[in-house]
Amino acid sequence: MGVSLSAWAQPRLTPAPDQIVLPASVHAQNNQAGSLREVEREWRKNRNDLPAALNYARAVFLLGLTEGDLRWYGSAKAALQPWWSAATLPADGHFLRALVKQGFHDFKGGIDDLSAAIAIDPAQPEYWSWRFSLHLLTANMAAARTDCDAIGQRFGRDEGQACAATLLYRSGQAPQAIPVFNRLVELPDYQGPFTQDWLRYHQGEAYRTAGQYAQAIAVWEKHVQARPNSHLVKLTLTELLNQQGQFAKAKRYADSASPTDALLVQALLASRGLKDGDTQRLAALFENRMSNQALRGESLIERPTMVYLITYGRDNAQGLKLAVDNWSTQNEPADAVLLVQAALKANQPKLAEPVLGWMAATGYTDPVLKALTEELQSRLGKS
Repeated sequence: MGVSLSAWAQPRLTPAPDQIVLPASVHAQNNQAGSLREVEREWRKNRNDLPAALNYARAVFLLGLTEGDLRWYGSAKAALQPWWSAATLPADGHFLRALVKQGFHDFKGGIDDLSAAIAIDPAQPEYWSWRFSLHLLTANMAAARTDCDAIGQRFGRDEGQACAATLLYRSGQAPQAIPVFNRLVELPDYQGPFTQDWLRYHQGEAYRTAGQYAQAIAVWEKHVQARPNSHLVKLTLTELLNQQGQFAKAKRYADSASPTDALLVQALLASRGLKDGDTQRLAALFENRMSNQALRGESLIERPTMVYLITYGRDNAQGLKLAVDNWSTQNEPADAVLLVQAALKANQPKLAEPVLGWMAATGYTDPVLKALTEELQSRLGKS
């Protein structure tokens, strides 16, 4: 199967993958490959058939999201190429194009397409959920709250509480979010595997943001045992284990025959912490991937590269440049940490000052970022 573009997996704030409205046959646990081949075959018969293109785009987008390999987004974009600049599409066409656009960091374009989809068909909860997520990712808290309120009014109390709890921990109120997630994850209607992926990720994030690291690790370890292919949860678990110095566990979770870039970098950090002699091999493997991406002319700034350059320390100056560019479009807590780390290492604290404004505007904090920004303020001469 040809893949025209590639990008590597990042944990972003995204709705549950089963809210992408995929045909059940595509993401069924059994015969997944056969179902995907069938959807692809229908698309290849006539690439100007919009329904067939949307079915294929849905299928490969879901693969990219759940497997943590965003190279599939290139396949989704290829399927949508005949309609990439179309001003008017059916609601599901705007929706799928929005998902692919945000996958390639065109967040404004994604929000515009989601708004168009909502205007055509406001009864689809996934349209609202994704727009809420992109508003949060771009730090438009007022718009995110408006969408969250609409979700609760249109689709029920529990749906509204899911986004409200996310807003709580993303605005400095993590302790209040924890009991909400603890209730939601046990609801009978929310036991689907992809919904559990989403809820358990955010449940753990609420604990992590509150500084309750043991509880976050326990939530994520239990989920990974039940869902070993849940890339998002496995990655965030591995990141936290590395941060906590639990390198042996981190290496075990990150190890894979063909890891994503994100897990490969975490395996590298764990290997360095363990001093197990595997660091050079893993660094060379990541360098090779970076070289291949450069040869393909890919321009996306993905977080594994920044982690490698900044946290691992391969080239902090280059990492700082990428972190500054990345922050201009994407304002996630992990991006804030990387930007402040790089600016402090380079003794250029002014470059990370926008993070302070973002924290003031959103209310977000967590123990790691709090410590970093206290040092940042000290360097800037602020009390």
